[in-house]
Amino acid sequence: MKNMYQRQLSDIQCLIGNTPMLKIRYTYKGEERTIFAKAEYRNFTGSIKDRMAFFIFRDAIQSGTLRPGMKIAEATSGNTGISVVAIGRFLGHEVTIFMPDWMSIERINIMRSFGAVVRLVSKEEGGFLGSIAMSDAVKANDPDNVFLPRQFDNDKNCKAHFFSTGPEIFSQMNAFNVIPDAFVAGVGTGGTVMGAGSFLRETYPHIKVHPLEPLSSPTLSVGHKVGKHRIQGISDEFIPSIVKIDQLDEIVGVDDGDAIVMAQRLAESFGLGVGISSGANFLGAVALQNKFGKDYSVVTVFADDNKKYLSTDYAKPEPVQQSFLSKDITLVRMEAMPCY
Repeated sequence: MKNMYQRQLSDIQCLIGNTPMLKIRYTYKGEERTIFAKAEYRNFTGSIKDRMAFFIFRDAIQSGTLRPGMKIAEATSGNTGISVVAIGRFLGHEVTIFMPDWMSIERINIMRSFGAVVRLVSKEEGGFLGSIAMSDAVKANDPDNVFLPRQFDNDKNCKAHFFSTGPEIFSQMNAFNVIPDAFVAGVGTGGTVMGAGSFLRETYPHIKVHPLEPLSSPTLSVGHKVGKHRIQGISDEFIPSIVKIDQLDEIVGVDDGDAIVMAQRLAESFGLGVGISSGANFLGAVALQNKFGKDYSVVTVFADDNKKYLSTDYAKPEPVQQSFLSKDITLVRMEAMPCY
């Protein structure tokens, strides 16, 4: 059976990872600058979460904790759920997803289209924390027949990015002949910033690794859920156990409206159909260059595509506030570096 799984995993492995690196030239208040962004929306299901789901499943198969006929259950805010469902169904498993009911309808419909059972969880039922408790209960009721990826607590989440995203960034930045000064990424589970950040620190001892969060809901900064925001997929309702704030550098905050405008601009100017968190990550890189200088080399990720946000404020005109960074940004040119 393990050999069967290995064949199935090899059938889709080339669809996950090895994403292009984008070199984006822009001006801020007329000053010419460059940032780098990994095009993670080019993955199998359209998000960076495919890397983590694939790695967790592969490890679980090798260790024997995921076996034919087992059911899979996971708590998610969306992208991980889509990845878990797509890969899980490809491997022949029934998948149940527990997800807060305020996530976009596209997320729900995509998972259901892949054959998942989606259980929506209201705020009264606990939202994100309630979703986790419900998935844990499914496992507790049938411990030998249910597998939980447990994205918020599974160190394989970080290792997926340590062994794939980080090395790819290193290779591509070398191809651009650039040594990065900083890596910045929004924190949902924290796997990207912890895993890729750890690899980049081993490679570039001087590099700064910055987690990013919404200004209106600074969970990382205060240590608990506060406020609300519109950047789905980051700053959920708690700090996941795999996130080690003391191992990271300064937290970067971005306005959610500013992130929406920036994501819209990336689509309009370059045809980059990326999600709201990608707009936030772009602005996080801009904020770091504002602080440390225009030649400060920053790399980030465009974590997912825009198809999951067409029913949200992403698809509506967003009022531009005087405080927005995006109002002073002009996108000039984009070029892509493939990953070999």
